[in-house]
Amino acid sequence: MHEELSGVWIMAYTTIDDPSAYFQTTLYTGSGSSTQSVVNGGNSDLQPDLVWVKNRTDARWHRLVDSQRGASKNLYSNEDDAEGTEASVTAFNSDGFSLGTDNGSDGWNEDGDAHVAWQWKANGGTATATGAESGNNPAYSAQANQTAGFSIITYTGTGAEGDVTHGLGGKPDWIITKVRNGNGDEPWVTWHKDLSSADADNGAYIYLNTTGQGQTTSVFYEGDAISNTVVAFKGGNANVNADGTNYVMYCFRSIQGYSSFGSYTGGGGDNRPFVYTGFKPAWLMIKRTDSSTNANWYIVDNARNTFNVLNLELYANESNADTTRIAIDFLSNGFKIRNSASGYNADGSTYIYMAFAESPFVSSEGVPTTAR
Repeated sequence: MHEELSGVWIMAYTTIDDPSAYFQTTLYTGSGSSTQSVVNGGNSDLQPDLVWVKNRTDARWHRLVDSQRGASKNLYSNEDDAEGTEASVTAFNSDGFSLGTDNGSDGWNEDGDAHVAWQWKANGGTATATGAESGNNPAYSAQANQTAGFSIITYTGTGAEGDVTHGLGGKPDWIITKVRNGNGDEPWVTWHKDLSSADADNGAYIYLNTTGQGQTTSVFYEGDAISNTVVAFKGGNANVNADGTNYVMYCFRSIQGYSSFGSYTGGGGDNRPFVYTGFKPAWLMIKRTDSSTNANWYIVDNARNTFNVLNLELYANESNADTTRIAIDFLSNGFKIRNSASGYNADGSTYIYMAFAESPFVSSEGVPTTAR
């Protein structure tokens, strides 16, 4: 392996030479019409299983649709609402997806507006594992892509401490859980391996739909029991495992040269961190975890900005349109913070990140990539 670490170079290889087979960002202009189809332009065809759409021109809600729950079953990363049935994504196609009619303010296909779609591949909508309720363990259905380290799980809560199989073939690094049929006030409960006390019995959590900082609780994730096979919940809290309530869970595991889930410490001022990922990023989300001040979930990608410096942000927890700020460089083996704003780089503050690749730093044949 080859990374720069304390003056020593270690060679970094990958099992995924073309990340576009598993993740792509696609830009499109809305037409307002149900005849609108979005076609991906990556090196590989990608039939997505998770589509995350955001209107870039106007302040509209994010929409997440996946093939496990079914097309047109919408969740909203910036809100705690229950699942809605809307014709945002109407079909998952062999190299993209189809959109429904937008009435002018819905946010997925507004006529003339710029939109972005972030897309991940699981298993084409077909479950790789299912299980009936067993004791306190929920009934579940999971479709997993172990090559890409991504799974989508739907399950029905039991109201007690229990486990849900995630199907990744290794311990997840990032977990997002959301109520589907609740009362409309259940947040997106998120676990990340680098949250403080992530591996404790009373595991860590942070909400995707707020600016809140990382915390621990005895009713969400059982951090020391999250394993190569299961996600463990501490009890029957309504946000993760209420009896008879339906949930969706997205699980991710780092895959060398394709995805990275980690953390860094801000330097403040002109001390601007470089973070090694082992690949040239295509998509990056950053969250401050030690404070709720200027602590949005910042998203940048290589489609909205094709050259450094990346200066177009969206926020997973907000409905804002594209916001402009000099923020980050994508490099051949990681990313470089380019400002001193506290949302990215407060002195001594802690940040978690989630990143997916445009290309690996070094291919499976030992061929290096280049910077942007």
